[in-house]
Amino acid sequence: MQFVQSNIFAILPRMKLDRLTAKHHSMGRTAAHRLIAAGRACVDGVAITNGQHEVDRFMRVEIDGVAIQQPARSLYIMLHKPVGILSATMDAEHLTVIDLIDDPDKASLHIAGRLDRSTTGLVLLTNDGRWSKRITDPQHKLPKVYVVETDTPIPTDAIAAFAAGFYFHTEDITTLPAALEITGARSARLTLHEGRYHQVKRMFHRVGCRVTKLHRESIGIITLPSDLAAGQWRHLTSSEADSVTTLHA
Repeated sequence: MQFVQSNIFAILPRMKLDRLTAKHHSMGRTAAHRLIAAGRACVDGVAITNGQHEVDRFMRVEIDGVAIQQPARSLYIMLHKPVGILSATMDAEHLTVIDLIDDPDKASLHIAGRLDRSTTGLVLLTNDGRWSKRITDPQHKLPKVYVVETDTPIPTDAIAAFAAGFYFHTEDITTLPAALEITGARSARLTLHEGRYHQVKRMFHRVGCRVTKLHRESIGIITLPSDLAAGQWRHLTSSEADSVTTLHA
């Protein structure tokens, strides 16, 4: 019997084992639950008798020794995004970050933290929803570092204002404390732990500055290397990919 790779994981990053079994064998959930309870299912080589056991696309699932799902190839990619490229998976008019990547499985990728079209720097892409959630969910407080240039001098009291946070009435939220390091009259390095809509530009607007250039240097310990030119990409190393799940775990 040939295994059938389920595409339902494009919608649900995890599902119950009995649901996957029922889908593959075209049977009801009750019948699938009985099959699993009888000890006929294995996940990554371990016998599972609980139909509520959760599986994802990166696990090998067998019924009666026959694979009904082979583990998908996990992808963790960094890209140096240039100006003018959309942080999107597809667009009818403009080039997207996906268009810059040459990988046979790039269609499975999604973006873990978008950048505006005019913003440059580090973009991370993956097909692992749990991994990307750790990057985008503010509760994990993963630091993101930006280099900023402005049209007017940055006031020194902006440091305290960024640390205190800004209230955004549209979303009814106050931004988390952010670390602002003024590096020049019109330049700074900013560390955030969240990613609200146009957040950096809106924060600088509150202190009387317009952002003229914005570049993301790093996310967590993953730093854009100096030898990765704009438009280039590479796969993350194992230590880089693992850092997302271990930092602030």
